[in-house]
Amino acid sequence: MVSWPIVTVQGRSAVAADRWRTRANALSLLRLVVAPALAAAIIAAHAELATALFALAVATDFADGAVARRYGESSPLGGLLDHAIDATFCVLGLAAHAAAGVVPWSLPFLVAAAFAQYVVDSKSLAGRPLRASRLGRWNGIAYYVAVAVPIVRDTLGWSWPGAALVRWLAAALVATTLVSMADRALALVRPPQA
Repeated sequence: MVSWPIVTVQGRSAVAADRWRTRANALSLLRLVVAPALAAAIIAAHAELATALFALAVATDFADGAVARRYGESSPLGGLLDHAIDATFCVLGLAAHAAAGVVPWSLPFLVAAAFAQYVVDSKSLAGRPLRASRLGRWNGIAYYVAVAVPIVRDTLGWSWPGAALVRWLAAALVATTLVSMADRALALVRPPQA
């Protein structure tokens, strides 16, 4: 764990702030810095830069969990930060694609809404770990794929998958996101199974 000085603020120790200052969270925060740069690169049609930024983001996403486990930095707070940054990264990337007419505008808005529902349903703001459904996990992966496919395709100079297929896949992701959100909402009112 990184050693940071402890300061007292209005009679309270800032030890809680130290939970934020971890190697794993630093990697996650790097992804947050990359997100607006990725969106700008997509909007400016700099596919190579967007692909490099995307690769950096994926590397930090894989590394932050491994680093957290290696150095005993895993926590519900870190998990929430990681997922919030993933959602922000995907929302900004998908919004940039939507601005370019690559995916429908409904997709970035639904990703943001699905993440908000995920946080509220999990009660993660009260310190509980996030609860993901199987479909929600697959959607989370698919959001990253939806950001990546057009920029990697353009970087490689490929014509496949074409614009129509990318829009169709994005529409399918809109549908699965709606299904996942409806399933989470129904889970709140369903009686627990014995």
